[in-house]
Amino acid sequence: MTLTGNAKKAGVMGWPIGHSLSPALHGYWLRHHRIDGAYVPMGVRPEHLAAALRALPVLGFAGCNLTIPHKEAALGLMDRVDPVARRIGAVNTVLVGAEGMLEGRNTDGFGFIENLRGAIAGWTGRRGPAVVIGAGGAARAILVALIDAGAPEIRLVNRTEARAAALATEIGGPIRTIVWQRRGMALREAALLVNATNRGMTGEAALDLPLDDLPQEAVVTDIVYAPLETPLLAAARRRGNPVVDGLGMLLHQARPGFAAWFGVAPSVTPALRAAVMESLARE
Repeated sequence: MTLTGNAKKAGVMGWPIGHSLSPALHGYWLRHHRIDGAYVPMGVRPEHLAAALRALPVLGFAGCNLTIPHKEAALGLMDRVDPVARRIGAVNTVLVGAEGMLEGRNTDGFGFIENLRGAIAGWTGRRGPAVVIGAGGAARAILVALIDAGAPEIRLVNRTEARAAALATEIGGPIRTIVWQRRGMALREAALLVNATNRGMTGEAALDLPLDDLPQEAVVTDIVYAPLETPLLAAARRRGNPVVDGLGMLLHQARPGFAAWFGVAPSVTPALRAAVMESLARE
């Protein structure tokens, strides 16, 4: 494709930014839909975030994604924040509106739910209790998404009990905390198990979680996508549980931003997964 002076522009801000798969993801959609546009990685130090965001309308950008460590800090830099991002407490998608107004959204929860729906036919949050391991930024988005999906009960398990309790109080809804020492028992009668930590990621120790009490029909998913099959997913697959890897969450969370910036609603396809996995393998 040839870029013209009328090309639509978006990108991703983070520090560092070389690890981001977003350029490969959005670049695939731009080529596939033959859009006169560009999506670029932008390495922005934390102390420069406000200036970089305010430069978006000046440079003619339609918006950007935000990744580590900018998601929480951006919340107070927006002119408008949508209710979901406000509840989560973080922004991962920025839209430039009229007169340079910056609108902050969060599509991580959307990506999480769409990944499950796309991978498990007929999946619904109302199926039964969900167990979420971890109380960091990813867990925040997942908890809000599960509440909105109708989960009747969410069991939040974290090594630091006080952090889990504070998060449950802040978000509200049907969340109850389980102490780390009883994490195995938290799996009883669960319909969904989510690893929302970096345990199992390449270079990190595996998640220490016995699956003996997990029902065989319970869905097991992991936010980690490097490796694509984490030790948790491998163990769940061996015992017969349906498993969902974390790459789909990354792919689906990108859809709303791309549609807003470039005017085309994209799809998550096997060809897209293959292209992003190729980029991941190069990393």
